[in-house]
Amino acid sequence: MTHLAQRLLASLILAAGVVAAAAAADFPSKPVRLVVTFSPGGTLDVVARLIAAKLRDNWRAPIIVENRVGASGAIGVDHVAKSAPDGHTLVLNAMLIVATPQMQRTPYDVMRDLVGVIQTSEVSYMLAASPKTGVSSIGELVELARKNPDRLSYASGGIGTGQHLYAALVTGAAKIRLTHVPYKGNGPALQALLAGEVDLIFDTAGAITTLAKAGKVRALMVSGTRPYEGLPSVPPIDSVYPGMGMSIAGWHGIFAPAATPKAIVDQIAADVRAVVLSPDIMSRFREMGFEPTGVLPEQFGEIVRRDYERWGQLIRENNIRAD
Repeated sequence: MTHLAQRLLASLILAAGVVAAAAAADFPSKPVRLVVTFSPGGTLDVVARLIAAKLRDNWRAPIIVENRVGASGAIGVDHVAKSAPDGHTLVLNAMLIVATPQMQRTPYDVMRDLVGVIQTSEVSYMLAASPKTGVSSIGELVELARKNPDRLSYASGGIGTGQHLYAALVTGAAKIRLTHVPYKGNGPALQALLAGEVDLIFDTAGAITTLAKAGKVRALMVSGTRPYEGLPSVPPIDSVYPGMGMSIAGWHGIFAPAATPKAIVDQIAADVRAVVLSPDIMSRFREMGFEPTGVLPEQFGEIVRRDYERWGQLIRENNIRAD
């Protein structure tokens, strides 16, 4: 490369940096749309509206929470992936954003077309049993299931949902066989457990804790490496199957189109982090069973890549295809 070409390249890089910095300084310059791929009133919808309400005060710009449901979330994610990469169209999603494309065809490549902006929270999951099973510990469950392969059943909100994937992970580690009974949504799945139609469920700790305290279900195990604050007597999965704590960590996070300038991604991440780590939002998240994290883009990107590979392996090994 000639000296003139080197100078020209350096000038172009500098100019691009100046443009990106100017764009970040002007952000947001119009209403921001925060897409949620689940129905209004659901957990992620509530989380999105909590974040949006706080950001409106900070940004002094309209933030519209937009529910785009269908195709296991792929419709909403595709809309964001194909939006202008200017930070004004984002999607709040769960760990399933990296699992869904590995269970069904999607019109986007999640690792190529999106960038992780911020992990907003970690999500604890609990394995719970109906009292009719007679089991009160994970050890008793494993013993009963090994003596009676396929007799015990577990509910999920559908094939390829988080409940299904977490259960597949644990049954593989425990070397037991259970019968999967998919329902149309997490709510009906949990109701089926309460009605005695199924024996087990893997659901969020927030959903299980109240029921366990009321004696309606028996909590057997919680995801992660440490006890869950709301139900500390329930053993973490690492105490039963060492090393699995991080393998079963759920999360929520915000993504943007891949070509969004880094300066804008960093600004959104910093502003959202301030929101999710504010005392009132932290309190609300914990009430729902979520631990606020505010993990910034670089580290969140590593989590996304790790989980894409981890869940992809589980999906292939179990030949899971989404509804």
